Order: sequence, then C-alpha cells, then structure tokens
Amino acid sequence: MTSAGAASTSATFASAPAGPLRIALLSYKGNPYCGGQGVYVRHLSRELAALGHRVEVIGAQPYPVLDAVGDGVTLTELPSLDLYRQPDPFRTPGRGEYRDWIDALEVATMWTGGFPEPLTFSLRARRHLAARRGDFDVVHDNQTLGYGLLGLGMPLVTTIHHPITVDRRLELAAAADWKRRLSLRRWYGFTRMQKRVARRLPSVLTVSGSSKDEIADDLGVRPDRIHAVHIGADTRLFSPDPAVAEVPGRIVTTSSADVPLKGLVHLVEALAKLRAGRPGAHLVVVGRRPDKGPVAEAIDSHGLGGAVEFVKGISDTELVDLIRGAEVACVPSLYEGFSLPAAEAMATGTPLVATTGGAIPEVAGPDGETCLAVPPGDPDALATALDRLLGDPELRRRLGAAGRARVLARFTWTRAAQSTAELYREAIAAQRRPPAGPIGAAGAAGAGAVAGAAPTGGIAAGPATAGTGSPVGSNR
Repeated sequence: MTSAGAASTSATFASAPAGPLRIALLSYKGNPYCGGQGVYVRHLSRELAALGHRVEVIGAQPYPVLDAVGDGVTLTELPSLDLYRQPDPFRTPGRGEYRDWIDALEVATMWTGGFPEPLTFSLRARRHLAARRGDFDVVHDNQTLGYGLLGLGMPLVTTIHHPITVDRRLELAAAADWKRRLSLRRWYGFTRMQKRVARRLPSVLTVSGSSKDEIADDLGVRPDRIHAVHIGADTRLFSPDPAVAEVPGRIVTTSSADVPLKGLVHLVEALAKLRAGRPGAHLVVVGRRPDKGPVAEAIDSHGLGGAVEFVKGISDTELVDLIRGAEVACVPSLYEGFSLPAAEAMATGTPLVATTGGAIPEVAGPDGETCLAVPPGDPDALATALDRLLGDPELRRRLGAAGRARVLARFTWTRAAQSTAELYREAIAAQRRPPAGPIGAAGAAGAGAVAGAAPTGGIAAGPATAGTGSPVGSNR
C-alpha cells in the first residue's frame, strides 16, 4: 500500500460518526434522591438528547428518574436483587428470586458484609451489552468501575465523580473504635476492584480539576487519560424569583447521607453557636433525618430539635422554592468532587457559605466575591460566616448576584453535554484507530483474565455496616 493509501486508511479508522450518537449510559444506582450520581444521569441524558443524540439509560434499582423519556431518552431496567431497599435493607431474598449465579454472588457478598452492587451490575451490563453490540456507538459508565466493563470491545468512557477511597479514608478517620474500622474496611473492599479497573480504562471523565488530581493520586490513573468536564445546575429551574419571600434566619443545606464526608455535624455545631446571638437562626436539611450517629447526637446534646428540620422526597419546584426562601445556603462538606448543591444554590441567587474542601472552591469561587469560604471541619468559622451573612442584607444581595453570574458563565448542563459528546467521539475514534504495531494478544488476554477474575475479586470485598450511603458516591 502506498503511503497516501495508508494515510487514507488511518483517517478512515480514526474518524468518529459526525451525526447523532447512540449512547448506552450505565448507572448502577440512578435515582436522583440517592445523591449526585442520579442527578448526573438525569440531567446529562436530557441535554445529550437535546443535542440530537439517542441515549439509552441502563440502570438498576433505585431506577433513574429521567426527564426526556420518549424524546431521545429511553430507560432499560437491569434489575439487581435490590438488597438495600427500604424499609427492609440487608434483606435475604426468597428462593424464587434467584435467577442466576450473579444473584448468588450478590447475596453472598452482602452476607459476608461486602457491597456487591458495582461488581454485580457490571457483570449484568456486560452480558446485556454483548447481546446488543450493534445498538450503540459508545458506552458511558457512571462510576460502576466493575470488572465486567473490562474488555468490552466497545468504545468506553467512564465518569468518576471522585474516588470512593476518599470516603473510605474520612470514614475510617471518624470511626469510634476498632470494630467500626474493621467493618468499614470490609464494606469498602470493593474499592480494590475499582482501583484495578480504573487503571485499565482508556478514557476517564471527571467533574473537576480537584477530582482529576485525586483520581491520579488515589487510583493510579495516568493523568493523560483523565478529562475534567464541569457539570452544573439546571439554570432554567434553579433561578431567582423575587416573589418568593425570604424566611428570616433560614439556612438551607443538602446532605443525602449521614457520613463524615458531608460535614453536617459541623454545621449543627455551628448553628448551636450561632443561636446564642441569633435565636431565630434555624436549619433546613434536604435529606433523611438520621436516627442515630454524630448528627443525631449533636442535635440532641445542643437542644436543637426545634431548630433543625429535615425534608425528603420533595419535588424539584419545592426544592427550588426552599432554597430561594433561605437567607443563606451552606455547603459544610469536608470534601466534594464537585458540589451540585453549591451550584444550584448560587443559580437561585441565594448567597453561599461553603468550605474549601475538595473541588468546592472551583464551583463556589473566591471568598468575598461569590461566596464566603471557610476551612472544612471548623464550626467556629462556619458560625462566624453565617452570622456575617445573616446580619448584612447588602452582602447577601451582592454575593447572590455574583454567584448566579458565575454559574451561568461556567456551570450549565448544556455545556457539560457538549463537552461530554466530544469525549465520546474521541473514544470512538480511538477504538477504530489501527494499532501501532502487531495486535497484542497478550494484552487482550490480560484484560480477559482480569474480567474473568470478577467473582473472586468481588467476594474479596468484606462485610458491611448497616445503611451507609457512601458507596453511591454522592456529589450533590
């Protein structure tokens, strides 16, 4: 073949479809009320469809809630045994519920205390995709990172919102005793699999520069394989409305799980300090009220039962009006891979107090310009910043306006979908590109061997503790 012919062939292999793409978007836990992963699937699928692409969301329980079904978006249910469903978490399935060996693996891993869903969903997704290989141009995995996704033979992009190893590290640091630490180590055993899988992925998408650094450091992924694409707020929904009156003293925060990562206990302690001088200050938490644990203990010990309200299962409209009606929004997290609550509060024009944990400063912006920034884990600093904002209407107005302008300029789902689609095309082109040398049979065999090791790797994840939300990887 002539050099011109070789160049032509290479260009043909490297080109990606110029028109609409057929996208399989995988979500092992996709309900938006579970945290940021579900919000991500909901909004990204809608905006990809608005760009003309066809998105099939393939998800397990709790199933994704989608906005554009029938208008470019479809949902395919890939059911698990739903072992953590309410009101019967950690349930034992009946004999008639078992369908195959993956179900048996799921139950066995739970019985030995592990968290099986990333592995077992990946194995079910692999089987499903193998039967439909010609239906999709690209597969987008939303932080499953299971062995079943290795060696698919299809273009693959994987979103890692942030490494779950960060959650593991913070929870271990906050553990009260050795029994709790042992239980946590066994529960987070699936992170060993996620590390192994992440290092073999051709293209990783993440939501911030901070997460990009954490993925490289914690998971060992080569930096050149990681692409940061900021996500954002639905600025049509999350918008100012002067008709909604501010409730004096209201502070609002979102905490989808009672875990140290979210820093809610520090905000409760800050509220106790704040109310010494501002008895009308009160907190509304978007999330489930914990029955026990550090947050429940802090509320009881400070006598804040009437000053802290938890709301759950509210509609989008109710959520937006709740934020609009607050004098201050607060993100007290020790770490976030992005922080959708920060972007959403800023989009409504509600002034923000936020920590500097993880990627939060990338979203919230400079202290004193678009927010008030405080160190993570510091109740005194939180109380001081909240007191300053509650006492200064002009500062609230200025920060609220500047925060919305920042979100409109940087953090919208339309922009996120456009950049994500570009990464899809790059992944497709890379899959079609001919190898530089002879086909590496050893490399292919290695990937197959890792995928084939899935059952052993999954069972290595050890015992769980009751009801933590951490493995969902919430960034909301």
